[in-house]
Amino acid sequence: MSNGLARAAVRFRPASFAGTFLALLFASAIVTACGVLLQTGLTASVQPSRYADVPVVVAADQQVELTVKRGEDRETIAQPLPERARLDAGLTTTVAALPGVAQALPDSSFPVSTTTAPATPPSSSSSSSINGPGLTGRGWSALGIGPGERLTEGRAPADGELVLDSASARAAHLSPGGALTLTTPTGSASYRISGLAEAQPGSPTAWFSDRTADRISGHPGRIDAVAVRPAAGTDSRVLADELRHALDGQAQVSTGQQRGTVEQPVLHEAKAMLTALGASFGGVATMTAVFVVVSTVALATGQRAREFALLRTIGATPRQIRRSIAAEAVLVAPLAAAIGVLPGLALARWWFGELVARGAVPADVKLGVGPLPVLAAVVACTVTALAAGWFAARRSARMRPAQALGEANTGPGRPGRARTVTGAVFTAGAVVFAVVAANLTGATAANTALGVVLCFLVAVALLGPWLVRGAVGLLGVLLRAGGAPASLAVDNARASSRRLASATVPIVMVTAFCGTLVFLQSSLQHTAAEHVRQGLTADQVVTAQAGRPGLPAGTVERAGKVPGVSAAVGLRPTGLVYQQSDMLATATALGVDGDPAALPAVLDLGVRSGSLADLSRSPDTVALDATLADSLGVRVGQRAPLWLGDGTKAEPTVVATYSRGLGLGEALLPGATVAAHSSSAYPAQLLVAEAPGADRAATARSLAELAPGQLSVTDRQGYAAQADRQRELSGWANNVMAAVLAGFAALTAANTLVMTVLDRRREIALLRLAGTTRRQVRAMLRWEALLIAVIGLATGAAIAWTTLTPITRALTSSTPHIPLGTALPLAAGAALLCLAATALPGRALLRSRPTATR
Repeated sequence: MSNGLARAAVRFRPASFAGTFLALLFASAIVTACGVLLQTGLTASVQPSRYADVPVVVAADQQVELTVKRGEDRETIAQPLPERARLDAGLTTTVAALPGVAQALPDSSFPVSTTTAPATPPSSSSSSSINGPGLTGRGWSALGIGPGERLTEGRAPADGELVLDSASARAAHLSPGGALTLTTPTGSASYRISGLAEAQPGSPTAWFSDRTADRISGHPGRIDAVAVRPAAGTDSRVLADELRHALDGQAQVSTGQQRGTVEQPVLHEAKAMLTALGASFGGVATMTAVFVVVSTVALATGQRAREFALLRTIGATPRQIRRSIAAEAVLVAPLAAAIGVLPGLALARWWFGELVARGAVPADVKLGVGPLPVLAAVVACTVTALAAGWFAARRSARMRPAQALGEANTGPGRPGRARTVTGAVFTAGAVVFAVVAANLTGATAANTALGVVLCFLVAVALLGPWLVRGAVGLLGVLLRAGGAPASLAVDNARASSRRLASATVPIVMVTAFCGTLVFLQSSLQHTAAEHVRQGLTADQVVTAQAGRPGLPAGTVERAGKVPGVSAAVGLRPTGLVYQQSDMLATATALGVDGDPAALPAVLDLGVRSGSLADLSRSPDTVALDATLADSLGVRVGQRAPLWLGDGTKAEPTVVATYSRGLGLGEALLPGATVAAHSSSAYPAQLLVAEAPGADRAATARSLAELAPGQLSVTDRQGYAAQADRQRELSGWANNVMAAVLAGFAALTAANTLVMTVLDRRREIALLRLAGTTRRQVRAMLRWEALLIAVIGLATGAAIAWTTLTPITRALTSSTPHIPLGTALPLAAGAALLCLAATALPGRALLRSRPTATR
């Protein structure tokens, strides 16, 4: 009987299930998209290119790993490194000496810039150049690691010589015996071409003697990896196991597709980001979807209370009612979820493509579409629909037939005691989380504050009817001044608080979540922009032209001698890793080239304690932004436990703290320290302060002539601060998440409003029979829509503000920044959505002639 009732209900009353169907479809799309991103983050890999013919590769670990104790268990957490970690070159000898190793080739790379002098004929031996600004420099021992690499003409390079790849030589009309002027991390010099070699397509390369390459690489004594070829008859997997045992944690041994990760260490960061997006946003989105689906299913089931009551009067048992609802969920939910998978996959592909286009994910990584995300979406939607329908109908199923019929006519009473008590508990929990988060700092405060929004949203979902009744009581006095339609809207809202609560909850959720995500980013960007505007005092800013790795060596020293320059300081952007509580986090940092005592002439960082000039006292020193210092719990004179960009553990002495670090750099280190532990050995920026009375235009020309064709000079107003890629990417991701949640909640809110209006056919017919005009009914519906919008926006905004305040105070030491240009359109959009979603079905109901209610 139950299955027959379910099939009949779906077949003959499809409109009753349309809202539930749409809610489940949207929920499935979001869960599928997040699941696909999560699966991609867990399984992402790239095919090896350079190491395709080398079965075993030894390289440094590109992550910081930390074992923390959580309860009685121990968990290892990892954080990708901001810079490339390298090996000690002496490890090559250790690997080569192991049994079963036929070849152990040290592989290292460094950027090399060419000059812009015109090319010379092939017969000339004078200095020439290559079209395009850059080559990759390598040691001679690395020739033959990449597929097809081999010497084709000439001989191996001696000191002061190089072997050039054939494609670059042909393009520049160069041949053995010619000369090429190159800028390396140690300076510019002319090198004689001793031979030509084939390189991988699209990889212009210059091979130097091993001794020369080590000297000019910018990281002497360090290599990227050791390429290992096993001896004949030796299994590569067995050799890899022996290498792991022999090296005992000194390095990582990679085989198979793991070799691709050695070539592209950025894959570690990409996997962490995809996993975080899929897991954290997926969790929030799934929770939002569950709330919305439960609300929609409960509303749809509640609207059928009269039908269930009639079934009870003709002998249907409570068990049959519940089984009928379960059968309906099984009929509707899997189909809706299966259809929702398609837009979910489209969303995941678009999202992933945008991440690849922004350089956050290597282009070689493929989107991991598998059956698990699809199955999870279908199962989650089906289980949610089953649970929501069962809970919504349990009251009607348990009541006596006459009582159920009476309540179907008068509407449900107040929320039950268990629901009210549970909602009060979650409200108290949200308040406790907010108080705790307000007294914490850094990432701990941010993570704790997330509990605020989650607890508040659960409380709103449970206490929605009470919230609506209270808000209507406060706003009713004002609304009654709007005439009969407004007064009627107030009375209806008070009497049907549960109905309005179903429509209000999605508005609250979208406002709370999207407000938190969007305005967190606006607060960070506003503070960063303020720090840059107030902190950058340099008159001229020198950067390398596009396509070049950085400023040539010696630029800072030469700039200090330019007429009209009073101070010149070079900056090397890098990153640091630090531990906070049981988490690992990263911070932006700058290496200071030149005299740190000149920093106040080009940067006003708002020093709070200590002196930036003390950075020159020792390479083992650091200046910290005050927020980062508080997170680490250190003061001037104490040692700060950090990991440098390449994973080297360090405890430099804090010599100063300052307040303007968010837009410029959260830590300052001596330039030599950063250069030794950075992927690039070149300074990225040069800040120049002019002497009083200096000719700015002449100074700019002189600075550009320090390296003709390689430098770009701008003033303070035209300077764009060195972008924090992680913050930019995080901001974009937050905006996308907000847009996805906003779209989902907006569609669901509109769907819910349409369902509630269409369910009021009898009520509107009675109003029309009582003499109410169409215009008055439409006005009443508009006032109700505005009530829903105001209650939802006000409640969601209060939750977002309570959540944002401790986060922004921890991260920026200021209150949230809410741009009106963003907030007002969002509020207007929510109000227009509510008005449209009530006006359209209302007009449809008013087209029919009023008749006696059935």
